[in-house]
Amino acid sequence: MARGVLVVAEIDVYKEWLGIPEGERPPDHYTLLRLVMFEDDPEKVNSNYRKLNSHVRKFATGQYLKPSQVLLTELAKAMLCLTDTDSKREYDASLGREAEEEVIDDEVTTTLLYLVSRGVITRGQITDIEHFADARGLSIRDAVIQMKLADQVEAAQALAAELRMQFVDLEEMFPEDNVLDGLPRNVVKRHTCLPLFEDGGRLLVACANEASPELEDEVRMRFGMPMKGVMAVPRQINQAIAMHYAPGTRTEAAAVGGSDRDSKAVEKKKKSAKMTDNASTIRKRKTPLTDEEKAHRRNISLIVLCWSIILPVVVMNTLTDTGGLMQAVITVSCAAVIAGGLKLFY
Repeated sequence: MARGVLVVAEIDVYKEWLGIPEGERPPDHYTLLRLVMFEDDPEKVNSNYRKLNSHVRKFATGQYLKPSQVLLTELAKAMLCLTDTDSKREYDASLGREAEEEVIDDEVTTTLLYLVSRGVITRGQITDIEHFADARGLSIRDAVIQMKLADQVEAAQALAAELRMQFVDLEEMFPEDNVLDGLPRNVVKRHTCLPLFEDGGRLLVACANEASPELEDEVRMRFGMPMKGVMAVPRQINQAIAMHYAPGTRTEAAAVGGSDRDSKAVEKKKKSAKMTDNASTIRKRKTPLTDEEKAHRRNISLIVLCWSIILPVVVMNTLTDTGGLMQAVITVSCAAVIAGGLKLFY
């Protein structure tokens, strides 16, 4: 299957599933999302994306499972590109759209003002929400949820608007296995995030909050590329982690893309830990014995010495007719027992 061209058993899924006439493969983002060329309304883009996503998911079974997941990822990438102002401008220019005068949006919005603009809350409720959040040490997002003024999706979308991040619905996306393999379980749980797929030279990562510099450095080191954080509902992220990172799986990162250095680093850490354990064992062996341990060893040695004397005497008396060779063997054996006892003693 050629990259970007989905043909299964001679079926052109772009045509059969999305109704796109024969032509350029893969189709451009606007054609893929069944939009008019250079559509500027992000609501229209999102609406078409959700409809097509729901339709393609019907084929996500049997022999069409893998192709449908690849197509769903293509749809997601197209949607993310056309709903991001900077990405859309660059993409439109690549399709020959004449550059328009850039409009700089300096308007500052907050989670609460976004919810007001969407009619989710009223301005009169802002003060009550802020007091509720301060009294309980909650974020504004969690406060409006606990006060049952907004659902989790609305609250996450509002926070995304404040942080100028894009919002994604994880129920509509399939993270790629090789990307999941590249970020171990302890990292995604610590940062409450989920790696999704590579998009335009950046790794798309769904986050519950604004990505920390630590997470950005982790992704760059492991994948050899910068990350692009997108906002998602925390509950969806945790559910996805439970699904894709079952206990005991993906505890260590596999080598992905530019992450060979990370694999070597992991191996180096293992060797270092092993050397540390060995050194610790050696130190333990060289630790002086306590008086109680010395007394215990001395008692055991004395017992061994006593038996090493009594045993050969009993054997010699029993085997009075034993030849010289047998007596010599018994004598050597007794000497070995005595030597062992003396070794314990010292």
